[in-house]
Amino acid sequence: MADKQLVLQETHKNLMALLTSKQEAMPKDFNQTRFLQNCMTVLQDTKDIEKCQPISVARTLLKGAFLGLDFFQKECYAIPYGSSLQFQTDYKGETKMAKKYSIRPIKDIYAKVVREGDFFEDEIKEGQQIVNFKPLPFSNNPIIGAFAIVLYQDGGMEYETMSTEQIEGIRNNFSKMKNGLMWSKTPEEAYKKTVLRRLTKKIEKDFESAEQATAYEESADADFKKNEENAKRNAVPDILYKQEEVIDAECREVTEKESSPFDVKDGEK
Repeated sequence: MADKQLVLQETHKNLMALLTSKQEAMPKDFNQTRFLQNCMTVLQDTKDIEKCQPISVARTLLKGAFLGLDFFQKECYAIPYGSSLQFQTDYKGETKMAKKYSIRPIKDIYAKVVREGDFFEDEIKEGQQIVNFKPLPFSNNPIIGAFAIVLYQDGGMEYETMSTEQIEGIRNNFSKMKNGLMWSKTPEEAYKKTVLRRLTKKIEKDFESAEQATAYEESADADFKKNEENAKRNAVPDILYKQEEVIDAECREVTEKESSPFDVKDGEK
């Protein structure tokens, strides 16, 4: 079994090298030092992290950096799956990205679940979209659907609705982790994130780099191209990752003088 501190140490070095080599692809307000510290803090408490390959961990964390999302603030997650990690955004991360990268300035964006007994209607009246929602207070009734709304600063709005059957269909057929913690422990958040993601796909975005756009596409819980994935990876080089020997070279460029909070002293296990 791999030693957890050794995995963290190697991950720290790999991530530092990748962040340095990809500085131009980061958001303009990206704080590399804070991001690195927050990542390592989260990894300390990540179950089974010692089973993962350090370079795989670093690559997964890099996606959060490209999007300007913070793992420590739970805007996104790195979830162990075998010897690698699955990168997923949280509901908070989805709203943050929509506001940050939308070409049309957003005033507010949110999602809600609809339970049995709640009042919900949507209609188009005289060419205007209208959504009315009045939930029962503190209701724990079964969820029958969810909706998401984006309000633009120019007064416009867009919305998306999905029934429970539609959401569960996406979960069962396309979710990368259909039995993961989000679906099994916090289904309300999973429902909101699913309908919100469908809405945000409609929002025209202006990413600052190709790496950001690629990371955004890969951040969804649902994978609608499962059957094409292997063929695509064999045919097209992944823009996020360099060849193994190049990455190894970048990692070696991290100077020995840069101290790491996860250095393991000789003789320690």
